[in-house]
Amino acid sequence: MKIFGKLIRDIKKNEFAIMIGMATIVGLLAGYGAVGFRWLIHFFDALFFGVGSDNSLAMLLDLPWYKKLLPPIIGGILVGPIIYLFAREAKGHGVPEVMEAVALKGGIIRKRIVLIKSLASAISIGSGGSVGREGPIVQIGSAIGSVFGQLMKVSADRMRTLVGCGAAAGIAATFNAPIAGVMFALEIILGEFGIATFSPIVVSSVIATAVSRAYLGNYPAFLVPHYSLVSYWETPLYILL
Repeated sequence: MKIFGKLIRDIKKNEFAIMIGMATIVGLLAGYGAVGFRWLIHFFDALFFGVGSDNSLAMLLDLPWYKKLLPPIIGGILVGPIIYLFAREAKGHGVPEVMEAVALKGGIIRKRIVLIKSLASAISIGSGGSVGREGPIVQIGSAIGSVFGQLMKVSADRMRTLVGCGAAAGIAATFNAPIAGVMFALEIILGEFGIATFSPIVVSSVIATAVSRAYLGNYPAFLVPHYSLVSYWETPLYILL
């Protein structure tokens, strides 16, 4: 018992171990948040169109004109009051709001953002609105990281890292792209590549990816057509590009 107690005390004194542990929890929470967000989108998609989002565009184009026109209108009518009444910072893309929270508010994001952003974005996407999953899941994941940090009463530096962990985990889980999640969080959300932030963000991203693959499968979010180099004379053009 003495050895176990000493181990616990040593871990509490180890900044790196603490951050890795918290990053793991944020990765799990954001991973399940991303899975729930995907299921919520499918629910509203089926509710508005009567078909799953896995159906082809041709099937959706065959719907009557009023089934194409009315769902986005109804979705907008529902989303507007939700955002206005409950969380106005949940409007828009989501990424600028997270960047503002990190830069000006010490990474503090209100708890209700997780629910309001998930609901509003799922309605918008499911009803055929011209929006995507990237911005919402960044804000949802970041909010999860921020809420966890607030519950743990962490310092401002740790809070910023946890927000980055949440953003990376959200991107990784939603698009099955752990490396992209890490790079996005470091470059866009935090704007730094320090070891103190890099390792927790990697851990969080990998954990979230494992969660999403367990529920959604190991499939790429976008199918990239096969490409091969026809001639080495193409290389200078790629360098120029």
